[in-house]
Amino acid sequence: MEKFFAMGGYARFVWPAYGVAVTVLVGLLVHSLASYRRAQRELDAEERR
Repeated sequence: MEKFFAMGGYARFVWPAYGVAVTVLVGLLVHSLASYRRAQRELDAEERR
């Protein structure tokens, strides 16, 4: 297991890259959900008029 986490000596490059990728994906998810909810509210308001 230790060899897996060491990534053949490249762990100090690989794990931060995974961290950045996960952070970007979570940020994209949050942004997409917020945009979707905003669009839904605008559509609901427009339909009520």
